[in-house]
Amino acid sequence: MADSLVFDMAQVSDASPSVFVRKDWLNILDNQSQNYSGNQCVIDTSQLANSNKYMNYREAYLSIPILLTLNATTNTTNNLRPATPATSCDYSLAMKNWSGSLIHSLTLDYNGTTIIQQTPLQSIWNVFKLQCSLSWDDVITQGSSIGFYPDSALSFAYQTTAGVNGIGICNNNNAAGSDTPVVSGALNSYTQTNLGIARRQMSLNYDPAGLTSPAANVAPFSSLFTATACGQSFKSFVLTKTDGTAAGALGVFQQCAMVQVKLKHLHSFFENAPLLKGVFMRMTLNLNNTSFSFSSAGAGGAITLISVTSAYSGVNPLMLASASTSAGNATTLLADTYIASVAVGATALASGQAGLATVAVGTLAKSITLNVPAYTFNPTFEASYLSSPVKRIDYTDIYNYQVLNILQGSYVNQLITNGIAGIKSVLIVPFASTASANAANVGIQVPQIQSPFDTAGCGTTAPLAMFTNFNVVVAGQNMIYNTERYTYEQFINQQYGHLAVNGGLTDGLTSGLIDQLSWETSMCYWWVDCSRMLPVEEAVPKSVNIIGNNLSALGLDLTVFVEYACGLSIDVLSGARVA
Repeated sequence: MADSLVFDMAQVSDASPSVFVRKDWLNILDNQSQNYSGNQCVIDTSQLANSNKYMNYREAYLSIPILLTLNATTNTTNNLRPATPATSCDYSLAMKNWSGSLIHSLTLDYNGTTIIQQTPLQSIWNVFKLQCSLSWDDVITQGSSIGFYPDSALSFAYQTTAGVNGIGICNNNNAAGSDTPVVSGALNSYTQTNLGIARRQMSLNYDPAGLTSPAANVAPFSSLFTATACGQSFKSFVLTKTDGTAAGALGVFQQCAMVQVKLKHLHSFFENAPLLKGVFMRMTLNLNNTSFSFSSAGAGGAITLISVTSAYSGVNPLMLASASTSAGNATTLLADTYIASVAVGATALASGQAGLATVAVGTLAKSITLNVPAYTFNPTFEASYLSSPVKRIDYTDIYNYQVLNILQGSYVNQLITNGIAGIKSVLIVPFASTASANAANVGIQVPQIQSPFDTAGCGTTAPLAMFTNFNVVVAGQNMIYNTERYTYEQFINQQYGHLAVNGGLTDGLTSGLIDQLSWETSMCYWWVDCSRMLPVEEAVPKSVNIIGNNLSALGLDLTVFVEYACGLSIDVLSGARVA
């Protein structure tokens, strides 16, 4: 093998003709005029359609400005003090895994025809795909750009009453040095630290006033790069640190950030689109602007959730760090009530924050920007590309359905859809139920995906959510030959290798971030391949049922996605859709 590689490399010539003579990055703003109070963003590509260049939407990405705000709500105590090092808030707030979790759903109109339907909770499906397809090298090179670093599946805690982590299922401990389990004189509790939170925080919380080292007599970061320079370069940074005072000033902490979301990670249409010229598309994004209020019993004390406000009842993309020893809020939150929020744009939108004199406006971008590379062909290669100008784009879309209130120990046999053609796969994502009938679900006050203490919906699920006698039934036919009874069957027979390089069949060359221990602990995705069928069957609408016994001690809500094939033919020269 090595000798063959040496021989092949010896024959390779560096001299090769340029396929393209120019590549330009074009930027267009959305249509919102910097106003995202309606929790929506509309982008159309009319400017790009008239540029007479070939657009590569596979490489395109969205730049999204966001503003994170945390403030105390009373002025009778010396409440939040983020400007004081001992009570710093620099590690108090964190974005959940993947910046695309800011987007609840999207629709896409292509030359006036809707080709991507609005599907709620689309980010849950997309995070699953990323965890199955990315490698750890991808996490290292792309993670800080797209806000992606997987949460630890082993660091969750279950708080049945309010505690230092919050309440319900919590995975928000970002304390340094506690990422190994206690192995002596204690029963197993796995790890304590969720490294993913801390890594994602470091991508956004550059603090010009922070010190370049915890050692004594060192200079602050501002001696190298100031807050003004952050605003000029659109570098994410800590914007506001206002200490509260007993005289009446409210404590306020804010971060403004620029995050990127690649279109190919939002939908498979963009991942499979060829180079296109003259295409008019209109993309509508529904945004997960979210706020929550909570109270603290004091430094290192219990955190009690009061309410969560979410525009579409979707994923809450913002987390509050634990108040446990050495964690982000160990010394930060004094006895008071607080509001935390994440808003797309440069303005805080939450009630109790908007309009406050101490709450600032972000100094980075104020609008979402679509960035698309435009290519100019070498004429010789353009003629070759246009020799077959009609290209077929085969992609997949998803249908979403929720099965609520599956009691612990109960059997589920649920019809998901009466008929969908071209079914490719079925994904079942379990979350702890908030239904009152589930008496065992103590402490589950809000849906897991909305909890500021939980990473669910952005990579993790309900912990230890196992099924037995599990199967997916399509048009009366079992997709799994022998109904699954054991956990290893689902992971090894179905989950492992999905979207991985070479399907995970080649040792030493693969991808995917979910291992069996993580899957059995709190990445309990139940995925089944339904694509193997004769071509004549693909156009036939088929029903989908899911069956199984809930082995979890918690009652569950199931979010089910059915992936199905779509396609259209396009004239790449004019952008016209071909029947």
